[in-house]
Amino acid sequence: MSTLVCGSIAFDTTMKFPERFKDYIIADQIHDISVCFVSPEMRREFGGAAGNIAYNLKLLGGEPLLMGTVGHDFKEYRDWLRKCGIIDTFVREIPDLFTAQCVITTDLDNNQLTSFHPGAMGEAHTNHVAEVQNVSLAIVAPDGKQAMLQHAADLSALSVPFIFDPGQNLPLFSRAELLQFIDQATWLIVNNYESNLLIEITEGSVQQHALNLQALIVTHGAEGSTIYYDKSELIIPPVKASKTLDPTGCGDAYRAGILYGLQKGWNWDQTGKLASLLGALNVEHHGTQNHSYENEELKARYEETFRGSFPT
Repeated sequence: MSTLVCGSIAFDTTMKFPERFKDYIIADQIHDISVCFVSPEMRREFGGAAGNIAYNLKLLGGEPLLMGTVGHDFKEYRDWLRKCGIIDTFVREIPDLFTAQCVITTDLDNNQLTSFHPGAMGEAHTNHVAEVQNVSLAIVAPDGKQAMLQHAADLSALSVPFIFDPGQNLPLFSRAELLQFIDQATWLIVNNYESNLLIEITEGSVQQHALNLQALIVTHGAEGSTIYYDKSELIIPPVKASKTLDPTGCGDAYRAGILYGLQKGWNWDQTGKLASLLGALNVEHHGTQNHSYENEELKARYEETFRGSFPT
């Protein structure tokens, strides 16, 4: 059975600022900011939350079905997806628009400034999950607002278990809409900042929301993650990267690990540890879809890191 991955598909332009943003920003002048960060290093990569999740899930041996909308400039990316063996049947081109574009600048402390042009992503609601057959699991990742609402409602109506991953789109939703997502979803995943924002908007604690889900996952970047389930809190340790080249897309790699563990029926400890490892593997490379590994290499790294057998 396949895993439906709904979300953004974008081109990422990543730049490295060889200093620190904080040294260029005057705190009491933030209301009138005009700053240029000169970045001698630049890369253009294939990205977007859904594209990155699908890539990592395919590396693991999963069968992602990618769903999203793209523009007239997508040919190079589509060729890449097909080369990777990722099914692109539900990646719809909108001729009059550009594919979503993300420009990310990272400083020496791995702080990031991001600008995003949604382009064709704004038409993602023209895709319908009911058109997809033989799906046992799904994720609703950051996408056009209307599409996220629609995909979640449709997956719920079809009784397909899914992860709700609002990402940086979380502020777009009202309290009622977020509570509706929590009611419809099987699992919810957010980073630490998003979890605090979720609490602020919904006026409910992480523990309270977790009671309405099979699990609620909060990632803490280099500090690991916490999985709330069955009234318990499971701490997943971080994996130390051999080198830190680019944090972009680490969260998407983590989510692919969660999806794979769910698909395999692993317990939360095993699933969380795999997800943590995938995040570290991502940060050791530039871009979000440039890393690769053999199954035996992944297994050996997992067993060395966590001092236990790789789950089967």
